[in-house]
Amino acid sequence: MTDLGAAGPGLILIAVLVFLSAGFIKGLVGFGLPTIGLGLMTVFVGVEKAMVLILWPAFLTNLWQSLSGGHLRVLLPRLWPFLVSAVVMLAAGTFILTQLPEGAADLLLGILMVSYAVPMLAGLVLHIPENRVVPVGVVVGLVNGVLSGLTGSYTVPGVMYLQALGLTRDELIQAMGLLFLLSTTALGISLGGFGLMGGQEAVASAALVVPALTGVWFGQRARKKVSEAGFRRLVLAAILALGLYLIPLGLWRLL
Repeated sequence: MTDLGAAGPGLILIAVLVFLSAGFIKGLVGFGLPTIGLGLMTVFVGVEKAMVLILWPAFLTNLWQSLSGGHLRVLLPRLWPFLVSAVVMLAAGTFILTQLPEGAADLLLGILMVSYAVPMLAGLVLHIPENRVVPVGVVVGLVNGVLSGLTGSYTVPGVMYLQALGLTRDELIQAMGLLFLLSTTALGISLGGFGLMGGQEAVASAALVVPALTGVWFGQRARKKVSEAGFRRLVLAAILALGLYLIPLGLWRLL
């Protein structure tokens, strides 16, 4: 495990490229920065330090995403039970992270992503009736919170739930931003409570905001060229790709 305080030019360049790429993916489809950033940086600095590295880039890119779009008045009354549930359970996931063998959480998350994306890309359509939005949202939020604390990724099953609500592209992007912003804040508090928030890592995390935001800006410009239907398939393809990336990563870390 590399000490960030003694990081050489090679590791710094790798971190910049990782967060630039992760930011671009987030700007394009609305998510992916924590998963990509955590998965790749874990190889070089270990999972606990990598989780700290993603905090500032994730927080500020999510703040940007959650405040852009103009749909807050519509989204918050509909989504608050789901969002609160996701935040409440995140500390439990972080605690479980300290007990599980390294790689187990990544493997589980990867399997869930692939299991969702494949049938959806094949044509399956999920829809949650309006009278079930709150109870389903609470259950999904609780599960999402645990998995967020375990993996540092807030995608599963939260994004799946938001897609099933039939939100427009801009509403979906902003709703994901709200989920990710609140989860990132809770994760930072949780990591500090479990003694995982080191000073050197926090400074490095703040520095990585620049490449992350740069990547997001380029990704957002690319997203404007994609149609509504194309965007939905792009989101599913991104979930599938992240799942296929996490499964071998989790297996490698377990072995």
